[in-house]
Amino acid sequence: MTLIDDPTATPAASAETAADAADRAARLTAAGTAWHERIAAAPANAELTYRVSGRGTGAVATRIIAGKHRFTVDEPAALAGDDAAASPVEYALGALISCQVVVYRLYAQALGIVLDDVEINAEGDLDVRKLFGIDESGRAGFSAVRLDVRLSGPESKERYAELQAAVDAHCPVLDLFQNPVPVQVTLG
Repeated sequence: MTLIDDPTATPAASAETAADAADRAARLTAAGTAWHERIAAAPANAELTYRVSGRGTGAVATRIIAGKHRFTVDEPAALAGDDAAASPVEYALGALISCQVVVYRLYAQALGIVLDDVEINAEGDLDVRKLFGIDESGRAGFSAVRLDVRLSGPESKERYAELQAAVDAHCPVLDLFQNPVPVQVTLG
């Protein structure tokens, strides 16, 4: 079963102006400088803890609160949901894509690589047999994830390959997908 409505659909391209690019470059440079200074002043400043909370709503949806942001996560009807929002695994792929975009832009700026645009499509394969208790031998999560990264700009393929290597080495959400993370669950 595929839950992709239109596998050829991509987000609409935005028309970025030179002012937008200059603003992004200034913001990336300022953020990098500020973090380097904070960490140099006190290495403990590098350690961040993120907090997010959620409460069940509807059939299987969850209302999430992440700082000042609120959003809903749901499932399609085929997975008992109301299809009121993207599913948890779609948000996971979205988190991976968005983190990749951030890190591509950050490292393009840091490495002096001109990057006009980045577009990423993700696919994840999930076998629902374990989810529904039909077969306990497989994984509950993705068995494979594929990213299709499209970079545009005036640089050579070699420079963009250098950028990809830096992104793959430094992307926090890619690291979550590629490496086990200890998770402690308490029931209250």
